[in-house]
Amino acid sequence: MNSNPLDIYGAWIAETPDAWPNDARDWAWREFVDTVAVMVPGAVEPVAEKLFSTVLPWGQGPCTVFGQQQKLAAPWAAMVNGTIAHALDFDDNFDPPKAHPTTVLFPAIMAIAEQEHLSGAACIDAYIVGLQILGRIGQGLNPTHRNRGWHATATVGVMGATAAVARLLKLNAQECAAALSIATSMSAGFMSQFGTEMKPVHAGLAAKGGIMAASMARSGITAGRATLDGPTGMNRLMVGPDYEQLRDTITHIEHGQNLRFELESVGHPLLITQHKFRVKRFPTCGAIHRAMDGMLELRAAHGFTAADVTSVDLHMPRVHFNNVFYTDPQTPLEAKFSAEYAVGCVLARGHCTLGDFTPEKVWADDVRKLFPLIHRHPVDLLEGEFPTELYITLKDGRQLKSVHEWPKGSKAAPFTWDEYWAKFEACCNGVLEGEGRVALRSELESLPTLADAGELMRHAGFTPAAKAPSR
Repeated sequence: MNSNPLDIYGAWIAETPDAWPNDARDWAWREFVDTVAVMVPGAVEPVAEKLFSTVLPWGQGPCTVFGQQQKLAAPWAAMVNGTIAHALDFDDNFDPPKAHPTTVLFPAIMAIAEQEHLSGAACIDAYIVGLQILGRIGQGLNPTHRNRGWHATATVGVMGATAAVARLLKLNAQECAAALSIATSMSAGFMSQFGTEMKPVHAGLAAKGGIMAASMARSGITAGRATLDGPTGMNRLMVGPDYEQLRDTITHIEHGQNLRFELESVGHPLLITQHKFRVKRFPTCGAIHRAMDGMLELRAAHGFTAADVTSVDLHMPRVHFNNVFYTDPQTPLEAKFSAEYAVGCVLARGHCTLGDFTPEKVWADDVRKLFPLIHRHPVDLLEGEFPTELYITLKDGRQLKSVHEWPKGSKAAPFTWDEYWAKFEACCNGVLEGEGRVALRSELESLPTLADAGELMRHAGFTPAAKAPSR
């Protein structure tokens, strides 16, 4: 039996039929809506303009960039759009690879769909295929890969984008295998970039890489046969020299992350329906969302304000604190990765929205004066082994407690369609108004039946109503 994951995944990408259950198609459609929503305000972030001006001289073409009139060649459009989708850290998470999937898959898919005049149904099919491969490869590298500081949105995201584009281009099994191998040469990204503009650029690089890898394979460029699993394969290099020991001694498995590439049943279970997504309620790193949910619920239940609180104690898995490591954020980008700012914002203001991430808001005393009251208690267990526990001590002596295993927006408490559209409308406010907003929403509502998915993207090249505040 062939045990090379390149061949097995390549054959699955090329040959599995487009016969997905309706709920799989529905979840893919939902994540397209969520991603377009966050791309509207992301398009006016400073990093979007910086990157667009960087790549503009490299090649114009048929593909739309959100918030821009000038179109680009597919790789560059995907690169800018992937960055835009991740610029606000308001996009979805997916548990099997511990990555932001749609910020990578959607821009790559839509660039090829616009270039090739492909249907909305083809885009949804490619998304399901790309997500499955992204998840399977992520499960084979995690949890260690992510916990040791690799940014899986970049490293594993490029593998999913490659699978999705290979599906759209109808590559055969051998070409799909080659595309995945080529993509390992584009797999990179460190968590040390969190809190900077390079973090969202990671998503753009992965989307661009997917287009380039699949296109190179179609042109016949050869690639190694042991780049996923081998002495110097992705698993051993991007997990560590102790990969085999970790793989053979793992005892607690979350989200299917067992340090093994699933080869016998690539498509079952279907990860999109088994795991669904973590759709973001707040524009911050998702690692702190369980605590933010708890703070909101306790405020609503007990009616206290920040002035009533003497201490806030956060008991969370250490791997979550590793993501929100800025204890004294100096910029809005750093604040998105700060437990102190996220929890303090909800305590002080009763919300945490895009408007809370300006220099003025991040430096406002109402939140910053709460930092000394917020205490970290890391727990050396994974998130499935230990829920987030939030303890609040009030000046009257009462101690309140919340325990959260899943955040709002996850498979345990998913957004309704109404909540998806409410997020879309809120994200458009002040950036895309009037007929432009109506037209973009209309195309999104029709996405599964569009004969040419490029119609959606043509409405994405809007003129913004306003620029984003300095971040």
